[in-house]
Amino acid sequence: MRDFTENLKPAVPTGPDTLAKERSQSSLPVDDLSAHLFPDGFLERQERICKELQKHKVFSKQNQMDLARPDRYKVGLARAKMTRRIAEKLNWDDEDHQMAEYLIDEMSPYALQTAMFIVTLREQGSDEQQAQWLPKAEAWKIIGTYAQTEMGHGSNVRGLELQARYDPKTKEFIFHSPTLTSSKWWPGSLGRTANHAVVVAQLMLPDKAGIYKSYGPHPFITPIRDMKTHKPLPGIVIGDIGPKYGYPAMDNGYMLFDQFRIPHSAFLSRYSKVDPETGAYTKPVNTAVVYGSLTYVRAKIIMHARLVLARAVTVAVRYLSIRRQFRDRDGNQEGAEMAVLDYPTVQIRILPLLATTFALHYSGRAMRELYEKTRRDISSGDFSALAEMHSTSSGLKSLCTTLAADGIEVCRRACGGHGFGGGTGLIALNNEYLSKPTVEGDNWMITQQTSAAIIKQVSTVIANPDAKFADFTSQNLQQFYKAQKYTDKGILLDILHNDKAIVDAFSKRVADVSFKAHKERIEKKRSWNSMLIQLHKLSRAHSQAMLVRHFHEALESDSTISSKLQPVMRDCFRLFALYTMDIEAREFYNAGGVTNEQLDALPDRIQELMAKIRPHAVNLVDAWRIPEYLLDSSLGRYDGKVYEALFHKAHRLNPLNRETFNPNFWEDEIVMGKNDSEAILAKL
Repeated sequence: MRDFTENLKPAVPTGPDTLAKERSQSSLPVDDLSAHLFPDGFLERQERICKELQKHKVFSKQNQMDLARPDRYKVGLARAKMTRRIAEKLNWDDEDHQMAEYLIDEMSPYALQTAMFIVTLREQGSDEQQAQWLPKAEAWKIIGTYAQTEMGHGSNVRGLELQARYDPKTKEFIFHSPTLTSSKWWPGSLGRTANHAVVVAQLMLPDKAGIYKSYGPHPFITPIRDMKTHKPLPGIVIGDIGPKYGYPAMDNGYMLFDQFRIPHSAFLSRYSKVDPETGAYTKPVNTAVVYGSLTYVRAKIIMHARLVLARAVTVAVRYLSIRRQFRDRDGNQEGAEMAVLDYPTVQIRILPLLATTFALHYSGRAMRELYEKTRRDISSGDFSALAEMHSTSSGLKSLCTTLAADGIEVCRRACGGHGFGGGTGLIALNNEYLSKPTVEGDNWMITQQTSAAIIKQVSTVIANPDAKFADFTSQNLQQFYKAQKYTDKGILLDILHNDKAIVDAFSKRVADVSFKAHKERIEKKRSWNSMLIQLHKLSRAHSQAMLVRHFHEALESDSTISSKLQPVMRDCFRLFALYTMDIEAREFYNAGGVTNEQLDALPDRIQELMAKIRPHAVNLVDAWRIPEYLLDSSLGRYDGKVYEALFHKAHRLNPLNRETFNPNFWEDEIVMGKNDSEAILAKL
């Protein structure tokens, strides 16, 4: 039978014509902006790796969402193996391999191998341990994971229950899980893939009387499965924890130990040591280095947030430029329907998020530079910047992942009915990214680390008001403290017309919130637990100020932002900053420098900025250069063929439409012509 739908076309104006018009109405130089955002060969690498992946059927995303979870793991493992083979064949470096994983866009069963296992060996292992383990790990002769989180404890690492008791007689550590809640729970790659693990356990050492005392959580490396049979070693129970919101290809696992012995050499001893003869403990110079791997992952998460949000915004901006609904009530009722993106109620949800992608970009770049500098300093024995990196990464991880995760859902909802369907390309993105506000530190919990560091800095400034501080946070606190003490704090900041005034308003607000938290905690001796909500707001204010400052500094000093880019990018800066200020208006007013009249004027100013950015919206998302293979979205296609792609996916690619079903309730048969009910029930 002839399929008459093959000749049907969407109504006019078509998607391709609409996007062509959108792009032509903007003077924004897309190539210049792309070159500015990705100056380090990222785009060349992305194109090269993407072409290679698409040569292999195993990387096809065509029907992967229709697969059951066990099949997604099998496909994920097949993809991970193929990626490694291609990497060896084409001599890919680490960045090539990371690019492939980014484009495949699923949490690989091998993900912990490079993200945590090798990194921890490199950062926590002694020279001898590195020589023993790194060559095997880097050659993938052993596959590892990082087993820290337990069923009963995640963020509270000090509360981990798994014990590592040292036996001086045999010079061995004994792993033992004393409770059900001491089960390792959530480590990726653990469930079915890894044969080795870095295991974090309570270090238990005996005193002279043989009484054991805990010296806190420490990392150990150990085999967990037989290298020939891949079965769990005796004394270990391991498995996959089951379905999750996302990560269908990742085998997040559980693991318990029953008096499992490992040699003394398994204790990762770059910073901490246990004397094999006496069992005496030598603590690290700086205890925070033990969590270096965690900080590394947080830094990567911050840098990745911009690309995640850019994907969601790309889908929303392109689709909402094409999608038309209703006519202007005050316009010609016989004219064309309005593009959905022309409604201010849609713009206020999408365009600030578009501006946010750039704010995340500049802070992600600053975080990468801070991490690289700190690791260099640590390698040379200088730990002075470690506390700043830890507190900064905690606050930014919390804020950036919240902005990205919430932003994906805002974009999905703004797409209306089609936003609920598989054609968005946002289902997997949404589900996968939902983990980020929780993993590597719950987004509410870890803000305490940022706030605690700031309160200490306030104490230092008060005690040394004339000292010279190197970091911006202390300098800002010092300036605020002196202004409050010696000068008029009522200086008005022209936030509606001056970009530097906007930055100053954010700096003043975070300083004000910081001193108030310090007063409650240090002067009034208020309990920490009673202040947690206030401390979360302090961390959020601090991190928002960082996003605004980094964005502004880039506009002022980065020569790769050309004169043609500057006007639009400055409007994006103003939109992000003023939109954020409008949400947090009360704190800005309380800090001084901003009047109620100025804050009342923000909504109109924000709408003016959105009207200026709107003509450039499509070109702005184009500059992120998200490949079609990665976007995997009917709604967000670069060519605008939205409706053609939606229908093709449903009508021709959907495997459910390839069978005819029996709806008669009095018959067991499910698929016409098949006696399949028992086989279907057997899968339950």
